[in-house]
Amino acid sequence: MVQVTPMMKQYLEIKAEYQDAFLFFRLGDFYELFFDDALKAAQELEITLTGRGKGEDRIPMCGVPHHSADQYMSRLVEKGYKVAICDQVEDPKVAKGVVKREVVKMITPGTVMEGKMIREKENNYLASFTLFSDETIGIARCDLTTGEGAVTLVSGGSVELLHELSATGAKEVVVSQATDESVIAELTNTLGVTISYEDNAELHEQYEPLVVDLKQSKLIDSYARLLNYLIRTQKRSLDHLQKVEWYDAEEFMKLDLHSKRNLELIETLREKKKKGSLLSIVDQTVTAMGGRLVKRWIERPLLDLPAINERHTAVERFLGNYFKREELRDELKQVYDLERLAGRIAYGSVNARELVQLKRSLKKVPFIQQLVIDLDERFANRWFKDQAPFEELIDLLERSIVDDPPISIKDGGMIQQGYNDELDAYRDASVNGKRWIAELEQKERQITGIKSLKVGFNRVFGYYIEVTRANRHLLEEGRYERKQTLTNSERFITPELKEKEVLILEAEEKMEQLEYDLFVLIREQVKEYVGHLQMLAHTISEIDVLSGFATVSERQHYKRPSMFIEGVVHIEGGRHPVVESVIPKGEYVPNDVHLHPEREMLLITGPNMAGKSTYMRQLALLSVMAQIGCYVPAEKAELPIFDQIFTRIGAADDLASGQSTFMVEMLETQYALAKATQNSLILLDEIGRGTSTYDGMALAQAIIEYIHDEIGAKTLFSTHYHELTALAENLQHVQNVHVSAVEEDGKVVFLHKVIDGQADRSYGIYVAELAELPKKVTVRAGELLKELEAQKVVISPSASKKKQPLTIDEVRESDTQLSLFAEEVETKAERESSNAKGNQPNENKPLQTHEQDVLEQLRKADLMNLSPFEVMKLINDCQKQLKK
Repeated sequence: MVQVTPMMKQYLEIKAEYQDAFLFFRLGDFYELFFDDALKAAQELEITLTGRGKGEDRIPMCGVPHHSADQYMSRLVEKGYKVAICDQVEDPKVAKGVVKREVVKMITPGTVMEGKMIREKENNYLASFTLFSDETIGIARCDLTTGEGAVTLVSGGSVELLHELSATGAKEVVVSQATDESVIAELTNTLGVTISYEDNAELHEQYEPLVVDLKQSKLIDSYARLLNYLIRTQKRSLDHLQKVEWYDAEEFMKLDLHSKRNLELIETLREKKKKGSLLSIVDQTVTAMGGRLVKRWIERPLLDLPAINERHTAVERFLGNYFKREELRDELKQVYDLERLAGRIAYGSVNARELVQLKRSLKKVPFIQQLVIDLDERFANRWFKDQAPFEELIDLLERSIVDDPPISIKDGGMIQQGYNDELDAYRDASVNGKRWIAELEQKERQITGIKSLKVGFNRVFGYYIEVTRANRHLLEEGRYERKQTLTNSERFITPELKEKEVLILEAEEKMEQLEYDLFVLIREQVKEYVGHLQMLAHTISEIDVLSGFATVSERQHYKRPSMFIEGVVHIEGGRHPVVESVIPKGEYVPNDVHLHPEREMLLITGPNMAGKSTYMRQLALLSVMAQIGCYVPAEKAELPIFDQIFTRIGAADDLASGQSTFMVEMLETQYALAKATQNSLILLDEIGRGTSTYDGMALAQAIIEYIHDEIGAKTLFSTHYHELTALAENLQHVQNVHVSAVEEDGKVVFLHKVIDGQADRSYGIYVAELAELPKKVTVRAGELLKELEAQKVVISPSASKKKQPLTIDEVRESDTQLSLFAEEVETKAERESSNAKGNQPNENKPLQTHEQDVLEQLRKADLMNLSPFEVMKLINDCQKQLKK
């Protein structure tokens, strides 16, 4: 049986309460980890695994120095783990038995306050959700670094839950222990979040002011779960938490998880990087808090027309005055992250250097305010109407904190001379004492004649006089009292030096403690301004984002869009904002987009690599840009307010949950068909290509018909099934367009221009040649293509899809035409057969392959079960084949 020491017993008792976290257990100058924590930490952190005890009692163990523990903890948290920091909470000098230890803080992916995991221009959200009996779901989020919190209610099961949580970008999600394991598995597999548990959903009385604006108990319970988790894990002041905002997800454009990824709004699909995303283009902010705000705006475009127009008007004002705008942005660049500074002040983790940053930022506010007034007084009144004065706070920081303080708040050197009399006295004693020490060294050198004599200091022995062994004989006997013997020297002390040592060390010790105490008091005074600082941060953020929109609009020649509740899409010279930024200037080919009640769906055909997907994404991105308040890359743009955008672009699988590319495609399409409304935008690219040709074509046609008849959403549908273009003849609101290409000297030239009409081919084999497939493959593919093209699939829309019903005369005429046509073909066949038997020199040619195919089609045609239109279509196809 393993023997457990009192210290290990203490460890095991604490560890039992933090089973899902690495327990960093403070022992002297190290944080130690034991048992499974040690085994896993040694592997993850690549540190040496040792042990405690011997034989069967040996316990796996590893540790890190306390002064560098932060970097190791951060590495674990970055990988999605949790860390519990267990420190000594009583003085070892007065402790009886084992020193008392407690977990003083937990660090998790959603509660990080500093370090590499905190990105300047990204929120670090912790989220939670609560399932209610009526199948609604309460979702709460909080950014501990800024104190902002929000809550909403959604319905629709796990799908809507996933989409809403993905919108928050949360890295950690708090749930109850009773949450279904399948839901948790879906969260971890799809979003990659860390899961934490909290069953307490009762709100502490002290935090009731945070939820005073929430009108439903469900919302309060949802936030209370998250709040209780923060209280339990952080174990310190949460005074910086702001009032919780309720938001209705229906008040913003809905962008599901897949659409955000497909459109690359925040990051690129493949590399998961900001560069190459829409955010990288429109984010021209110069402050960290502005960068976070623009990201939130992109993830939640507005549906409120007056609010959208107000943002556009603000951008217009900034655009209209280049010099004032640039001067304003220069001032904004000197404003530090007020949101996170306020959070760190309330949290108790701010240092003196950050308070100096706060002071410098606040000094810029009057200049910023005046510049905004000069640009537009109406906006200035809105942004600064409730702005508190900060003169007293600036004065406090000016008087109390030196301009260049150290990072540490425990080593002194932070407080201004003249701020506190007692501190000044200690400083004087310390300075004078050290001056006396320096004078003592010079005096003793002169008296003894030993030029190498020195007065030194270390923390163990204090001050001493050091003389080398070579000069020992020069000392007068009894002049000094021996203190320490070294290999090459002797160290001495005198009563007078010992007296000064006590004075100096006492002054320095009291001085450092007094500085720390004064700093804490100053921090508490600054804390009273936290709410006002957070309001100021919101104002600065919005000014930063909108002036940034003006900057990018000017550089890229964007235009103000005209916005309507519903109606037409009329874009002239539209451009993809990201693509045009990465190709040489002037080479991007702009395109028009026209959608209206009689033209609600564009069926897009054209060559591979011609730009169909770019054209589709372009409309979606312009809509998002317009609804966040930015100008758009177009010569002219009239846009409706889209309530949702659904995209199915690009191929992807989900191997983790056993879903093929085609299954993912069908699930995303199903979601769009289930959720889209008449005011939505649907982008579908190559639907059906993941299965057989006939299956895919049938699905594609059925989807087109369903959107056309049942939803009525504005839709861009790209396809290589050219047979589908026949649908435009029968579906009233469908229009064929294609991306043009021409062949010159056997080479294909992509014009990247979208024009009305259908494409005649896709040039897939040409693209294969560009990819340098073996020539034997592409040549053979060309031969097979000719054979396959001779067996065209006929698209047969149901009779109910006709634009105009056929008259009885047209029906009779179509039947008559088919009969006459069949007789003509039969007669020709008999004549050519007879000529062949007579061996006549000029008339003995047998039927060609394509003519035989026509005969076969006619023989197999089930005329009684074909609609009149289908009969006419069959005749038309046969005639085309005979004319080859």
